[in-house]
Formats: sequence, structure tokens, C-alpha cells
Amino acid sequence: MNEQSTPDDAPHNPDTASAGMPREPGADTTALVLRGVGRVVEGRPLLVDVDWQVRSSQRWVVLGANGSGKTTLVRIATMWDHPSAGDVELLGQRLGQTDVRRLRSRVGFTGAAVAALLRPSLTAAEVVMTAKHAALAPWWHHYDADDAAGARAALQRVGCGDRCEQRFGTLSSGEQQRVLLARALSIEPGLVVLDEPNAGLDLAGREQLISTLAQLALDPLTPPLVLVTHHTDEIPDGFSHVLMLRDGAVLAAGPMAETMTSENLSACFGLRLSLERRHGRWVARAARD
Repeated sequence: MNEQSTPDDAPHNPDTASAGMPREPGADTTALVLRGVGRVVEGRPLLVDVDWQVRSSQRWVVLGANGSGKTTLVRIATMWDHPSAGDVELLGQRLGQTDVRRLRSRVGFTGAAVAALLRPSLTAAEVVMTAKHAALAPWWHHYDADDAAGARAALQRVGCGDRCEQRFGTLSSGEQQRVLLARALSIEPGLVVLDEPNAGLDLAGREQLISTLAQLALDPLTPPLVLVTHHTDEIPDGFSHVLMLRDGAVLAAGPMAETMTSENLSACFGLRLSLERRHGRWVARAARD
């Protein structure tokens, strides 16, 4: 994500410095809270009075049509943009009362746009290691054997352990997204945000990434996940909650089993839709009379 807002220069609070560390199995803490959040740009409301809470045990999908406010929401949630109204708390720290530059380093972020920012000549392991310093290349920082071992372990976790020394530019689009997922996980984040990671993937790449995310969703050691998409069939099995946006406002939010309905989805996209679940995946089609 490209930074557009001025970082908050308030002093770092040492009492909350460990808020982004991996949680212990069975613990359930609050990772993210938005209260009454709004965002207005050049007189146009992009978000309107958003309330949202993500707990460490949860796996959220943010669902909505293009222009519904999804990207604006996650930029504010990860403190890359400031809201025009409302409060944001991330990993126990409040926007306006913390050093956001340090706090952002505790959030794993990936998406289709991130791949274009990385040099294709880097190896997969180098791409993963750059997350340690929130860099796009490894040449300006020092990395040791432990960093290399951590990168290999992260790549193994997402099914790319045999791609460590392969150049990033020679990987398939699906493999690149799994490498970026390993990069996001390698920093032991308190929150992982995936902004439309399936964009541009072919069928095989998409299904491999969805399968990897489903496995991570079921792992109790995985940090809270937020997946942004506008396709129901890209929601991996194991994701527990959904937030639906329409015109910058929350249309519905809550547990997947209760909130993911044909009625809510139809209102979200402005089209009468029929929704059903098949083999752990959601399938939506235009409703027939």
C-alpha cells in the first residue's frame, strides 16, 4: 500500500509493544476495533459510521462491489490512512496515541498490487526476508542465518518450500501470491490483511491460494485474518465472519453462518442473487424467477 497520510509522531507506548506477538493457543484478544469510522475525500463520503471488531480467533471476509469502500476500510484499519471521523485501535494501540510506523510493522499485508512493487530478480526467500524491515529489497539491511531459516520455514508453511531459491519473476502468479503470504506471516504479525490476493490469478493459482488460506484458517496459531474480495467463490473454508459493505456503509456483519444469506448478498451487490454452499465454498448466481 502506498502511504498517503502523515505518520503519527506520538511516542511509542512500551506497555503495548508486545500486542502484535502471536497469541497463545486458546487466547482470544481484540486485534482491531473501529468505532464510528468515516472517511470523506473531496466532499465524497468513502466510509460512513463503520463499527467493526476483529478478535484474534476470527477469520474475516470483507465483501462488497467495486467502489464499496473495501480498500479504504483496510487502509484505515491498518493505519495507512486516517479517518475523517471515529476511532481506530489496532493491536491494543489507538490511532493518535502511538507511533504508527512501528505499529504497521506488526501487520502482515499482501495483495495483487504488492507483487508489482518487488524486483523480479529477487529469490522467493529474499522476498520473504524483506518483511523484517518492511522493505522492498534486501540490499540496505542486514539479514543473518536465522532470517534465512525463518524465510524457508514460512515458505514451507504455504507450500512453496521448494521455491526458496527461485527468482520471484519466474514464479507463476499463484506462487507469487503464496510467497507474499509467507512474507506477511514471517514477521509474526498480530493481524494479516489480504487485499484481493486472487486478482489476476488463473484457475489453478486461485485454487491453490484458496486451499492454502483454508489450511491457515484452521490453524489455531495463525493470527487473525482479514480477506478482502468481491467474489463469494473466493472465500476459503474456515473463514468465520463476514462484513458486507455497500456505498461505504456496513450493510451486515457477523458470523458467516448467520450473515452470509441470499438477502444480504443481494442487497450488498444491488442484484437479486441466489446463494448456496457447496463442498465448503459459497456459490452465488443471479436469481431466476
